[in-house]
Amino acid sequence: MTPLPFDSADATRIEQEAADWIARRYAGLSPEDEGKFQRWRAADPRHAATFVEMEETWRTLDRVRAPGAKISVVDPDALAPRRPRWAVRFAPAFAVAAAVVLAGVISWRAASPPPGPFASAVATAVGELQNVELPDGSTVRLNTDSRLELAYSATERRVRLTRGEAFFSVAKNAVRPFFVEANGVAVRAVGTAFNIRLHADAVEVHVTEGRVRVADTARGESLIGARSPEISAGDQPLLVAGERAVVAAPPMPGEARSPVLADRVAGPDLARVLAWQERRLEFVTTPLAEIVAEFNRYNRRQLIVDGAELAAQRFGGSFRADQPDTLVRLLETRFGLRAERRRDETILRSGVPPTP
Repeated sequence: MTPLPFDSADATRIEQEAADWIARRYAGLSPEDEGKFQRWRAADPRHAATFVEMEETWRTLDRVRAPGAKISVVDPDALAPRRPRWAVRFAPAFAVAAAVVLAGVISWRAASPPPGPFASAVATAVGELQNVELPDGSTVRLNTDSRLELAYSATERRVRLTRGEAFFSVAKNAVRPFFVEANGVAVRAVGTAFNIRLHADAVEVHVTEGRVRVADTARGESLIGARSPEISAGDQPLLVAGERAVVAAPPMPGEARSPVLADRVAGPDLARVLAWQERRLEFVTTPLAEIVAEFNRYNRRQLIVDGAELAAQRFGGSFRADQPDTLVRLLETRFGLRAERRRDETILRSGVPPTP
């Protein structure tokens, strides 16, 4: 068989097909799919050549990311001699193809240029939640309107939360610590689970399992106030399971953040914080302004409270995050509020309570 000229469109197509086959073979092929793969490989000499090149790079990356690898020094040029001609252009997309097979639920967007073996970003739209499996086996539950950037190297696993909220379950790997950065705050973990929410003026961390270190990314200093020796690593106080820390942004850009005290969170309160993972919002004597703000995170149709007095009134209940009309009907029928429904918003106003 005489192959067609190897133009850029052919190269991109073949690289995408080869990456797909490598990822599928990594997950395991049925006998039928193995036959399809062999027929694809034999159909064109370029298929086999591209597949071999990409498979060798995959093996190199797999050795670098292997759990427990005794690697203490990063050599930025370690992979350079083995990178084929397409590696710089295609490596992010190749990582995407493998990650999709491993996770089954990921929608990656390639980042460039990659600072390490894996470099990608993933984001959710308003109202969308997403489960993400990271290359090391750690998992992330990404909340509405949130964005993560991922940069792994041989010595560390680093994630940046640039918007929104996420719950992390971190795979243990003592020689490759896991960092989450959010607006100048770095949370370091080895094997633990925690929730991070990025507010406009603060970073909120809840730990559900294990311990984490919360530090200033610029100075590397702990942001948790002094603790007892049993919940400290050397002279570095830690945040432990069942606790939270809310680190406020500094008054002026570039100023140092002040250490904060860890708060103990009761089980029911922690469950309410994490209820978003089930698309639920739970409130107990919460100002209406805060309730509305939470619903507005999940819905394009916005709720608006008319008047400071009404905004300060407190309500409670459990609701589906994507069903704000349930809240509106409750406020109308049980509490006498009036709702003015417009095209993209619903305005809540005080009204005359219904007759008993």
